[in-house]
Amino acid sequence: MSTTTIVPLRRTSNSLNEYHTNAVAFDGIVGSASTSQMEEIVTQTDDCYANPNGDGGRSKASFMTWRMCNPVHVVRVHWIPCLLAVGVLFFTCVEEYMLQMIPASSEPFDIGFVATRSLYRLLASSPDLNTVLAALNTVFVGMQTTYILWTWLVEGRPRATISACFMFTCRGILGYSTQLPLPQDFLGSGVDFPVGNVSFFLFYSGQVAGSTIASLDMRRMKRLRLALLFDILNVLQSIRLLGTRGQYTIDLAVGVGAGVLFDSLAGRYEEIMSKRHNVGNGFSLISSR
Repeated sequence: MSTTTIVPLRRTSNSLNEYHTNAVAFDGIVGSASTSQMEEIVTQTDDCYANPNGDGGRSKASFMTWRMCNPVHVVRVHWIPCLLAVGVLFFTCVEEYMLQMIPASSEPFDIGFVATRSLYRLLASSPDLNTVLAALNTVFVGMQTTYILWTWLVEGRPRATISACFMFTCRGILGYSTQLPLPQDFLGSGVDFPVGNVSFFLFYSGQVAGSTIASLDMRRMKRLRLALLFDILNVLQSIRLLGTRGQYTIDLAVGVGAGVLFDSLAGRYEEIMSKRHNVGNGFSLISSR
Protein backbone atom coordinates (compact mmCIF):
# COMPACT_ATOMS: atom_id res chain seq x y z
CA MET A 1 0.00 0.00 0.00
CA SER A 2 1.49 3.31 -1.05
CA THR A 3 1.42 6.28 1.23
CA THR A 4 1.28 9.92 0.34
CA THR A 5 3.32 12.36 2.40
CA ILE A 6 2.69 16.06 2.04
CA VAL A 7 5.32 18.36 3.48
CA PRO A 8 3.83 21.47 5.11
CA LEU A 9 3.72 24.58 3.05
CA ARG A 10 5.91 27.58 3.83
CA ARG A 11 3.97 30.80 3.79
CA THR A 12 5.61 33.94 2.54
CA SER A 13 5.21 37.29 4.23
CA ASN A 14 4.53 40.67 2.76
CA SER A 15 7.21 43.10 3.92
CA LEU A 16 4.88 46.06 3.58
CA ASN A 17 2.15 45.03 5.96
CA GLU A 18 3.88 42.23 7.87
CA TYR A 19 0.89 39.95 7.34
CA HIS A 20 0.77 36.65 5.53
CA THR A 21 -0.57 36.83 2.03
CA ASN A 22 -1.91 34.19 -0.25
CA ALA A 23 1.55 33.48 -1.65
CA VAL A 24 2.47 29.89 -0.81
CA ALA A 25 5.80 28.13 -1.27
CA PHE A 26 5.92 24.34 -1.46
CA ASP A 27 8.88 22.85 0.43
CA GLY A 28 8.31 19.61 -1.37
CA ILE A 29 5.75 16.93 -2.03
CA VAL A 30 6.61 13.27 -1.73
CA GLY A 31 4.41 10.79 -3.50
CA SER A 32 1.31 11.77 -5.36
CA ALA A 33 -1.45 14.00 -4.03
CA SER A 34 -4.85 14.47 -5.54
CA THR A 35 -5.95 17.74 -7.03
CA SER A 36 -8.57 18.22 -4.31
CA GLN A 37 -5.94 17.83 -1.60
CA MET A 38 -3.73 20.43 -3.21
CA GLU A 39 -6.57 22.92 -3.57
CA GLU A 40 -7.56 22.44 0.06
CA ILE A 41 -4.02 23.15 1.22
CA VAL A 42 -3.61 26.27 -0.89
CA THR A 43 -6.86 27.81 0.32
CA GLN A 44 -5.77 27.65 3.98
CA THR A 45 -4.45 31.20 4.17
CA ASP A 46 -5.38 34.25 6.21
CA ASP A 47 -8.99 35.29 5.75
CA CYS A 48 -8.04 38.91 6.28
CA TYR A 49 -6.19 39.16 2.96
CA ALA A 50 -8.24 37.79 0.13
CA ASN A 51 -6.76 37.02 -3.25
CA PRO A 52 -7.52 39.97 -5.58
CA ASN A 53 -7.66 37.57 -8.51
CA GLY A 54 -9.68 34.91 -6.76
CA ASP A 55 -12.66 35.34 -9.06
CA GLY A 56 -11.38 33.18 -11.85
CA GLY A 57 -8.55 35.44 -12.96
CA ARG A 58 -10.53 38.65 -13.31
CA SER A 59 -8.80 41.51 -11.50
CA LYS A 60 -10.64 43.47 -8.82
CA ALA A 61 -10.28 47.05 -7.72
CA SER A 62 -8.03 47.30 -4.71
CA PHE A 63 -10.73 48.55 -2.34
CA MET A 64 -12.91 45.52 -3.15
CA THR A 65 -10.39 43.27 -1.40
CA TRP A 66 -10.28 45.35 1.81
CA ARG A 67 -11.40 43.86 5.10
CA MET A 68 -11.99 45.54 8.44
CA CYS A 69 -8.47 44.65 9.56
CA ASN A 70 -6.94 46.54 6.62
CA PRO A 71 -7.81 50.11 7.68
CA VAL A 72 -7.09 49.22 11.30
CA HIS A 73 -3.62 48.08 10.27
CA VAL A 74 -3.06 51.24 8.21
CA VAL A 75 -3.99 53.53 11.11
CA ARG A 76 -1.84 51.58 13.56
CA VAL A 77 1.29 51.21 11.41
CA HIS A 78 1.11 54.05 8.90
CA TRP A 79 -0.08 56.76 11.27
CA ILE A 80 2.03 59.52 9.69
CA PRO A 81 0.22 59.40 6.30
CA CYS A 82 -3.05 59.23 8.24
CA LEU A 83 -2.20 62.45 10.08
CA LEU A 84 -1.25 64.07 6.79
CA ALA A 85 -4.59 63.00 5.32
CA VAL A 86 -6.39 64.62 8.26
CA GLY A 87 -4.33 67.75 7.62
CA VAL A 88 -5.40 67.78 3.98
CA LEU A 89 -9.05 67.60 4.95
CA PHE A 90 -8.68 70.25 7.67
CA PHE A 91 -6.78 72.81 5.63
CA THR A 92 -8.96 72.22 2.59
CA CYS A 93 -12.07 73.03 4.62
CA VAL A 94 -10.54 75.89 6.63
CA GLU A 95 -8.29 77.65 4.12
CA GLU A 96 -10.16 77.12 0.90
CA TYR A 97 -13.58 78.16 2.21
CA MET A 98 -13.02 80.21 5.38
CA LEU A 99 -9.71 82.08 5.08
CA GLN A 100 -10.01 85.70 3.96
CA MET A 101 -7.25 86.88 1.65
CA ILE A 102 -5.10 89.90 2.52
CA PRO A 103 -6.27 93.09 0.73
CA ALA A 104 -4.01 94.41 -2.01
CA SER A 105 -3.43 97.62 -0.05
CA SER A 106 -2.09 95.75 3.00
CA GLU A 107 1.36 94.41 3.77
CA PRO A 108 1.83 90.66 3.22
CA PHE A 109 0.94 88.61 6.28
CA ASP A 110 3.71 86.37 7.58
CA ILE A 111 3.38 84.32 10.74
CA GLY A 112 7.17 84.36 11.15
CA PHE A 113 7.10 88.17 11.29
CA VAL A 114 4.43 87.99 13.97
CA ALA A 115 6.47 85.53 16.04
CA THR A 116 9.62 87.68 15.84
CA ARG A 117 8.12 91.08 16.62
CA SER A 118 10.14 91.43 19.83
CA LEU A 119 13.37 90.55 18.01
CA TYR A 120 12.56 93.09 15.31
CA ARG A 121 12.03 95.83 17.88
CA LEU A 122 15.32 94.89 19.57
CA LEU A 123 17.31 95.00 16.33
CA ALA A 124 15.61 98.21 15.20
CA SER A 125 16.63 99.92 18.45
CA SER A 126 20.16 98.43 18.42
CA PRO A 127 21.81 98.98 15.02
CA ASP A 128 25.15 97.73 16.35
CA LEU A 129 23.63 94.41 17.39
CA ASN A 130 22.01 94.10 13.99
CA THR A 131 25.38 94.70 12.35
CA VAL A 132 27.09 92.04 14.48
CA LEU A 133 24.42 89.44 13.69
CA ALA A 134 24.58 90.36 10.00
CA ALA A 135 28.35 89.89 10.03
CA LEU A 136 27.98 86.48 11.70
CA ASN A 137 25.45 85.52 9.06
CA THR A 138 27.89 86.45 6.31
CA VAL A 139 30.58 84.35 8.00
CA PHE A 140 28.17 81.41 8.08
CA VAL A 141 27.45 81.81 4.37
CA GLY A 142 31.20 81.75 3.79
CA MET A 143 31.43 78.53 5.82
CA GLN A 144 28.77 76.91 3.65
CA THR A 145 30.47 77.96 0.43
CA THR A 146 33.89 76.86 1.63
CA TYR A 147 32.66 73.42 2.67
CA ILE A 148 30.72 72.80 -0.56
CA LEU A 149 33.70 73.75 -2.71
CA TRP A 150 36.09 71.81 -0.46
CA THR A 151 34.17 68.57 -1.01
CA TRP A 152 34.78 68.87 -4.75
CA LEU A 153 38.18 70.54 -5.08
CA VAL A 154 39.94 68.76 -2.20
CA GLU A 155 37.99 65.57 -1.49
CA GLY A 156 36.97 64.92 -5.08
CA ARG A 157 33.28 64.51 -4.26
CA PRO A 158 31.27 66.84 -6.53
CA ARG A 159 27.77 65.99 -5.35
CA ALA A 160 27.35 68.97 -3.01
CA THR A 161 28.76 71.36 -5.62
CA ILE A 162 26.44 70.01 -8.32
CA SER A 163 23.52 70.30 -5.91
CA ALA A 164 24.37 73.93 -5.13
CA CYS A 165 24.60 74.75 -8.85
CA PHE A 166 21.19 73.19 -9.45
CA MET A 167 19.73 75.00 -6.45
CA PHE A 168 21.00 78.52 -7.19
CA THR A 169 20.09 78.27 -10.89
CA CYS A 170 16.53 77.28 -10.04
CA ARG A 171 16.38 80.01 -7.39
CA GLY A 172 17.40 82.61 -9.95
CA ILE A 173 14.75 81.45 -12.42
CA LEU A 174 11.96 81.41 -9.83
CA GLY A 175 13.08 84.68 -8.27
CA TYR A 176 12.93 86.43 -11.62
CA SER A 177 9.66 84.77 -12.65
CA THR A 178 7.73 85.95 -9.59
CA GLN A 179 9.22 88.97 -7.85
CA LEU A 180 7.94 89.39 -4.32
CA PRO A 181 8.19 92.81 -2.66
CA LEU A 182 10.84 93.37 -0.03
CA PRO A 183 9.12 94.23 3.30
CA GLN A 184 9.07 97.97 3.89
CA ASP A 185 10.45 97.56 7.42
CA PHE A 186 13.49 95.54 6.31
CA LEU A 187 16.53 96.10 8.53
CA GLY A 188 19.55 96.09 6.24
CA SER A 189 23.25 96.15 7.07
CA GLY A 190 26.35 96.88 5.06
CA VAL A 191 28.02 93.67 6.26
CA ASP A 192 25.08 91.38 5.61
CA PHE A 193 25.21 88.93 2.71
CA PRO A 194 25.28 90.11 -0.03
CA VAL A 195 27.80 92.58 1.37
CA GLY A 196 27.12 96.23 0.63
CA ASN A 197 23.56 96.61 1.94
CA VAL A 198 22.14 95.28 -1.31
CA SER A 199 18.50 94.70 -0.49
CA PHE A 200 17.79 92.19 -3.24
CA PHE A 201 15.13 89.57 -2.61
CA LEU A 202 14.69 86.25 -4.39
CA PHE A 203 12.46 83.29 -3.70
CA TYR A 204 13.59 81.00 -1.97
CA SER A 205 16.28 81.38 0.69
CA GLY A 206 19.58 80.38 -0.87
CA GLN A 207 21.34 80.65 2.49
CA VAL A 208 19.05 78.10 4.11
CA ALA A 209 19.18 75.79 1.09
CA GLY A 210 22.98 75.97 0.94
CA SER A 211 23.27 75.13 4.62
CA THR A 212 20.92 72.18 4.15
CA ILE A 213 23.01 70.85 1.26
CA ALA A 214 26.18 71.07 3.33
CA SER A 215 24.51 69.40 6.32
CA LEU A 216 23.25 66.50 4.21
CA ASP A 217 26.72 65.92 2.81
CA MET A 218 28.20 65.95 6.32
CA ARG A 219 25.76 63.28 7.41
CA ARG A 220 26.68 61.09 4.46
CA MET A 221 30.31 61.36 5.53
CA LYS A 222 29.43 60.65 9.20
CA ARG A 223 30.46 64.15 10.28
CA LEU A 224 27.51 64.24 12.62
CA ARG A 225 28.74 66.90 15.06
CA LEU A 226 29.58 69.29 12.26
CA ALA A 227 26.20 68.61 10.66
CA LEU A 228 24.46 69.35 13.97
CA LEU A 229 26.40 72.62 14.26
CA PHE A 230 25.30 73.65 10.78
CA ASP A 231 21.69 72.78 11.56
CA ILE A 232 21.74 74.90 14.72
CA LEU A 233 23.33 77.82 12.89
CA ASN A 234 20.77 77.42 10.12
CA VAL A 235 17.91 77.72 12.62
CA LEU A 236 19.49 80.81 14.21
CA GLN A 237 20.08 82.27 10.77
CA SER A 238 16.42 81.72 9.88
CA ILE A 239 15.25 83.45 13.06
CA ARG A 240 17.49 86.43 12.31
CA LEU A 241 16.21 86.64 8.74
CA LEU A 242 12.65 86.75 10.01
CA GLY A 243 13.58 89.26 12.71
CA THR A 244 15.14 91.62 10.17
CA ARG A 245 12.31 91.00 7.66
CA GLY A 246 14.92 89.81 5.18
CA GLN A 247 13.00 86.67 4.16
CA TYR A 248 9.44 85.43 4.40
CA THR A 249 8.63 82.24 6.27
CA ILE A 250 7.75 80.46 3.04
CA ASP A 251 11.22 81.26 1.65
CA LEU A 252 12.89 79.56 4.58
CA ALA A 253 10.64 76.49 4.47
CA VAL A 254 11.07 76.06 0.72
CA GLY A 255 14.81 76.63 1.14
CA VAL A 256 15.04 73.51 3.30
CA GLY A 257 12.98 71.53 0.81
CA ALA A 258 15.09 72.81 -2.08
CA GLY A 259 18.27 71.71 -0.36
CA VAL A 260 16.92 68.19 0.09
CA LEU A 261 15.49 68.05 -3.44
CA PHE A 262 18.59 69.22 -5.28
CA ASP A 263 20.87 67.07 -3.16
CA SER A 264 18.78 64.10 -4.27
CA LEU A 265 18.88 65.23 -7.91
CA ALA A 266 22.65 65.65 -7.75
CA GLY A 267 22.96 62.12 -6.37
CA ARG A 268 20.81 60.82 -9.19
CA TYR A 269 22.93 62.71 -11.72
CA GLU A 270 26.09 61.14 -10.29
CA GLU A 271 24.53 57.70 -10.50
CA ILE A 272 23.49 58.14 -14.14
CA MET A 273 26.85 59.53 -15.21
CA SER A 274 28.74 56.80 -13.36
CA LYS A 275 26.77 54.10 -15.16
CA ARG A 276 27.11 55.84 -18.50
CA HIS A 277 30.88 56.15 -18.27
CA ASN A 278 31.44 52.94 -16.28
CA VAL A 279 33.40 54.65 -13.52
CA GLY A 280 31.58 53.14 -10.55
CA ASN A 281 32.12 55.21 -7.42
CA GLY A 282 34.95 57.19 -8.98
CA PHE A 283 32.75 59.82 -10.63
CA SER A 284 34.53 63.13 -11.12
CA LEU A 285 33.73 66.41 -12.84
CA ILE A 286 37.28 66.57 -14.14
CA SER A 287 38.81 63.15 -14.58
CA SER A 288 37.51 60.81 -17.30
CA ARG A 289 38.65 57.72 -15.39
